[in-house]
Amino acid sequence: MSVIAFLPARGGSKGVPRKNVKILAGKPLIAWSIEQALASDLIDRVIVSTDCPLIARISKEYGAEVPFLRPESISGDKATTESAMLHCCGYLEERNELPELFILVQVTSPIRSENQFDNAILYFKKNNYDSLLTVVPSHRFTWKNPGNPSASYNYMHRPRRQDIKQEDQEYLETGSFYITKTELLIEANNRLVGKVGMFETPEDESYEIDSLVDFKVCEAILKNKNNIE
Repeated sequence: MSVIAFLPARGGSKGVPRKNVKILAGKPLIAWSIEQALASDLIDRVIVSTDCPLIARISKEYGAEVPFLRPESISGDKATTESAMLHCCGYLEERNELPELFILVQVTSPIRSENQFDNAILYFKKNNYDSLLTVVPSHRFTWKNPGNPSASYNYMHRPRRQDIKQEDQEYLETGSFYITKTELLIEANNRLVGKVGMFETPEDESYEIDSLVDFKVCEAILKNKNNIE
C-alpha cells in the first residue's frame, strides 16, 4: 500500500511571523514534521506544498520533496487545506503517482511520539477505516452560546470524571495528522469520509502552534523529550 505524507505550509502567518520556518528547539518548525515522516517505515514519500520559496528551500534541505510551488489562488487566508490536498492529488494523478493513502500532516503540531505515524497506519489498516483523525481524551466540561447557555453535560447531576462511561467519554481533535484513502478524499473533497477512526495520542501531542505562547510551550516539551539544552 503506497503512502504519501503531505505537509501544507503557507508563507503567510499572522499570529507568529514566518511561523513554519521559525527556529523551534534548534531547528525550523517544519523540520520536525518532515523528519518524523521520513523516519516512518510505512510512508513512501514526504511532500511539502508551499507558496514560499524560503519554506521550499528549507523543506528540501531536510529531505522533503517540493515538486511545485502552490498557486496563489489556493494560498490565501481563506484557502482551505482540502484545496491544497486536492491540488497535490491532481499533480500526482497526472503522473500516475497517486498513493492509496494520503496523510495530511499539520506542521503546526510538531510533537509526536516515535513511530507514531507507523502506529496510526497499522491501526488504520487493521480496522479497515476510510479515514482517521488524531484525538486526545477531554476531561473538561464545555459550554456554548453565552446568550442562551447550554452545557455538554447534565449540570443538575454533575458526573465525576472517573465515573464517565467509555462510550460517553469525549475527545478533542488534535489536528496533528489525518489519514485518508486517496480515492475517497478526491470523491468527497474532504479529509474525513466514510468509516472514520479515532487514533488516541498522548496529551502533549495535542499542542498546536498558533501563538508565541504555544511556541514556547512546544519548545519546552520538545527540549525535554529530546534532551536538548
